[in-house]
Amino acid sequence: TMKMLLSLIALLSAALLANAAPPTCYSRVLSLSKEITESFKELQTSKAVDSCVEMLPRLYLDIHNYCVLAKLRDFVAYPRCERVLEVSELKEKARSLYTIMISYCRRDLVFLTDDCSALENPILPPIEPS
Repeated sequence: TMKMLLSLIALLSAALLANAAPPTCYSRVLSLSKEITESFKELQTSKAVDSCVEMLPRLYLDIHNYCVLAKLRDFVAYPRCERVLEVSELKEKARSLYTIMISYCRRDLVFLTDDCSALENPILPPIEPS
């Protein structure tokens, strides 16, 4: 039982250390892409937003898809909605993500696909029952 207790303590210690680890380049890119995708969804469903938002390019981001770089460039370069603060903030986050991906994390990222249509019509994970 002492051996089992020590194994359990070692396992719990490893789990705590894993959670306390500083963010990696990959984890930062992953979390920022999720944040941008969620912000875009909220922007699309918000009632107080300008009609130009409906014309924005779709913004579903999969950082494992090489086409995400072109998607980010297109979104940042989209000429409309400059006067909508939420869109400007979203474009700034997208610009940051693009910069991180092509500069700081260039060697750390692995693209598993280059399926651009997957970013236009994403297969969403099933909604878990609550």
